[in-house]
Amino acid sequence: PEIRFTATLTGAGGGSAGALGLAASAIVGGLARTVVVVCGVQQAVLRYGTYSSSHPADPYSSFYLYSGLVSPGQAFALLARRHMHLYGTTREQFCEVSLSTRLNALSNPAALMKKPMTKEDYFNAPMISDPHCLFDFCLESDGAVAAVVTGSERAKDLKQKPAYILASTQGGSGDWGRSLYWFNMPDDVFASSGHRTVAKQLYEMAGVGPKDIDVAQIYDHFTSQVIMQLEDYGFCKRGEGGPFVASGAIRYKGGSIPLNTDGGQLSCAYIWGMSHVKEAVEQIRGTAVNQVKDAELCLVTGGPSNIPMSGLILRR
Repeated sequence: PEIRFTATLTGAGGGSAGALGLAASAIVGGLARTVVVVCGVQQAVLRYGTYSSSHPADPYSSFYLYSGLVSPGQAFALLARRHMHLYGTTREQFCEVSLSTRLNALSNPAALMKKPMTKEDYFNAPMISDPHCLFDFCLESDGAVAAVVTGSERAKDLKQKPAYILASTQGGSGDWGRSLYWFNMPDDVFASSGHRTVAKQLYEMAGVGPKDIDVAQIYDHFTSQVIMQLEDYGFCKRGEGGPFVASGAIRYKGGSIPLNTDGGQLSCAYIWGMSHVKEAVEQIRGTAVNQVKDAELCLVTGGPSNIPMSGLILRR
């Protein structure tokens, strides 16, 4: 009957992880007792893959539309190609991101993609925007996810086992703030996910580091950006994300940091980052389909996009 607090962090996936932090801040600040964080996507109305070209041209968009940057797929392909040029990253390494998440999706009843994928399937797929082929792109899905955030004392009495918000932050590099389509940024920022400042703030807030993370849900709208986020969050050194994933490090079975255990946005569903939040909660509760044994900490990232971008760490 009475709404005491309402806020929107962003209309896109960059703020998905930070939305829970926004809810938590309202509770800690006494503005609310319980907050429902909601995200819904109806891609039939506005397909993300044609986002730019679905709007009328204006003086700003004319700068990039007529250079062929008609969707995020073309825009992020430029970052991927620059990363390849600077660090020797390969399409075989992008392929590993796609294959590992598809393998996770096969055991998830809720995942959309149920067909096994091989390396041959990946390299035979249509090239959409070089170096991104069909399987480097996330899905386009209709769906919704809601997360209920409340105080820790209240959560103790609830039916479901709580997942505690250890830290959540949002923002991003000021240089990266000019990201989508206005690529006027320094070279080392260009070939990144723009998450370095978010990662630094998040780890400082949580009092942990990348070695403490047991499982991660990394925003995977493009395989190349998964590699760059792994670098920005310190799981490997800058420029070494490609060899890191090629080593099997992100595999659910045998990997040092199991990644996108529900199949991610590449193979489970694309709900603009909130499906990653859902999977993170289930990992911490111990109820995930591909459960990581004794998972204590789970990292969630909001998509590399226009600022704000965000990060979240949930604890058991």
